[in-house]
Formats: sequence, structure tokens, C-alpha cells
Amino acid sequence: MKIGIIREGKVPPDQRVPLTPEQCAEVLVRFPYIELAVQPSDVRRITDAEYTEAGVQLQEDLSDCDVLFGVKEVPVDQLIPEKTYFFFSHTFKLQPYNAKLLRACIDKKVRLIDYELLKRPGGQRIIGFGRYAGIVGTYNAFRTYGAHHGTYDLPRAIDCVDRKEMEGHLSKVCLAPTTKIALTGHGRVGNGAREILEAMRIREVHPVDYLREDFGEPVFTHLDLKDYNRRKGDGGFDFAEFCEDPIDYESTFMAFARSTDLFVAGHFWAEGSPFLFTREDVRDEDWRISVVADISCDIDGPVASTVEPSTIADPMYGYDPVKECRVPFRTPGSVGVMAVDNLPCELPRDASADFGATLVKHIIPLVVEGDAQGILEGASETNLAGKLTRAFAYLSEYAGLTGQ
Repeated sequence: MKIGIIREGKVPPDQRVPLTPEQCAEVLVRFPYIELAVQPSDVRRITDAEYTEAGVQLQEDLSDCDVLFGVKEVPVDQLIPEKTYFFFSHTFKLQPYNAKLLRACIDKKVRLIDYELLKRPGGQRIIGFGRYAGIVGTYNAFRTYGAHHGTYDLPRAIDCVDRKEMEGHLSKVCLAPTTKIALTGHGRVGNGAREILEAMRIREVHPVDYLREDFGEPVFTHLDLKDYNRRKGDGGFDFAEFCEDPIDYESTFMAFARSTDLFVAGHFWAEGSPFLFTREDVRDEDWRISVVADISCDIDGPVASTVEPSTIADPMYGYDPVKECRVPFRTPGSVGVMAVDNLPCELPRDASADFGATLVKHIIPLVVEGDAQGILEGASETNLAGKLTRAFAYLSEYAGLTGQ
């Protein structure tokens, strides 16, 4: 078997890699009976020279590889027929902008394995960049907060060499002693966000105390689903019931919105779940949140102020609660918003190392030694015969296969 690491071809370019040079070398030592090649690239933050120094082969033409690993969507004209590909395809939710990509995988008899669909038998995702979305997103939250209030200035994360340099800048953060920060999410994103709050040594308090007390120092609270959702009938909460069908639940997040200065949204939101807060809520006379850092970035969804994604180049905007629209950052009366939807790209070296470690530990062995539990099969949208797999037959019309 020969494994190839492809050059990222999507525009705008992505500087991340699925495997670092050290991880490539580790794979070759662990599995000495396979070959591995890396396609040269002048886009990556990790240079070609670093791969060469690690003893990894550079190779422009990867057509002799059996399995190809990338990060973002592969341009249609760069897909090599009859190969197995791993990348984030953004197709299984019927995203209209990638329908042609899925059709190309079928036409070229490409087996598409989507990282986002790689799950353990219990349904838990195996791999992703969520942790670094949380880490960078929370740094950006404090950057936005300082800029919104004009109290301090932080450089962009993407201009830092690595996470260590980025975190060093957090010493510049100056918060009023009354500052309260709310964080949602207990998955990779939320726990990554928590790493930054802990690195800053901001005191954590219980949600009940957060609402009732003043502490004389900046504090944060890490909210769980039960802290901001309740059953409409009796005010109770049952996790299994909420996950199965949340229609009988409502949000109680406004209690926190009236007590919070900075909100970091790192939760997973499922379609049909209550919105955390609505556009009407933001007009509440007791609304206190001045900055929302929406790492989850669901547009026109549970966080009403997130009306558009922002970009690494232009990460901050204002939300006008009266006009219910995006306005220039720091417009008087607006809520500051940070809603960058590709946050891990700001720390490509660290995010790549974190992602690659999971790839080496949990996915490469399945590719090389066998997939007894069917994990790879479950994440395969297409197969080498040029067909949609059974689990993804619902994508037939989306891929333009109906009526043929």
C-alpha cells in the first residue's frame, strides 16, 4: 500500500496538513511495509524542506498511491480516478456548493471517506479540528472584547508562530473586576475554549452562583445543556428526552444574558433545538452581553447575533439589535460579533499536529491493518465502483443521479 498526502487545492488556500513530517516518519516506522509520499506545496505553513529533513519522500504525481489524505474539499479537476480519498467534503448535509464534487467522486470512481463521518460504534466522532477551533476562537473572543471596548489590543492568531506565542499575548488582557464570561459546549470545541480560560487563570464559578453573586474579579461559568434549557411543562430536564426530541423544551439562556459581558458559544446545536436567544431577546432592556464569540457559527440559528460568518482577514463585525443586521464593528449600540468559521486555520501548525496525532492513532491503523468494526465503511459516501453506498443513498438526487 502507498499513502499520499495531497496538496490543498481549494481557494482560498488552507495552510494545514493531515500529517506533520514527524507523524509521517512515525507511520513509516510503525508500518515499514507501506510507502508514503507528500505532494510538494508552497501553501502549507509546514514547508517541503521540513518533510525532506524528516526523511519523507516528496512526489508531485501521486497517481501511484492507493489512499490519499487531504484536509479541505479537493477541486474536481484534481481528483485522481479510482483512488480512496480522506477529506472534509461538506456534502452529507446536502450542501449545495459541493454537489458537483460528490458527483465527480461517483463519475471518477473515487471512494470518498469523510473525516466528519468517522465514528466509533457508539456514534462518537473520532477526529476533527474542534479542539483548536475552541482554542483559537476563545483567544479571538478576548481579542474582540478588547477591541470592542478599546481597553487593550491583541495581534491576530494567524500572525503568531504557534500556540505558545499566541497565549503569551493573553497577558495583555485587561478585564474589569465585574467581568462575567459564559461558555457553552462540552465537546471538543467547548473543552478547547476552556483550555484558554484556564490558561488565563480566570476563576470558574457554578452557574447558580454566577447568576446570584458578584465576585470582585473576572469569572467564567461553563454551561451545560440543562443550565439553559427546560421542559415547558414543569421546568425539568431529561438529557435523553432532549436529545431524542427537544420540541417540548425552551431556552432559559436570557437569565445568563442579563448577567454576562462576554459569551463564548462552543456548543453543538441540533436542528429543532431551542434557540439560545432570539433577535427580540437582544433588544431586552436588561441585555448585558457586549461581545459574542460564536465558535459554532450557525448562521441565522441559535445565536441571533450571528447573521453572517466572518473571516480571518475581517473577523469582527457589529450586530444592530434594532435593525437586526450586520453593521460596522464598534457601531454605537451594537453587539460585537466574532464568527470566523475556519478558526483552526489561524494556528495551522498546532492544529495539524493535534489532528494528525488522532489520525495516526485511530485511523491509519484501520487503513493499513483492516477495519473490523466497519468504521471506514460507515464514513464512505461513495465506493470504487462509482456508486453511493447504502447509507448515503439519500444523496442520489443531490448528486444528480436521479432519472438516469
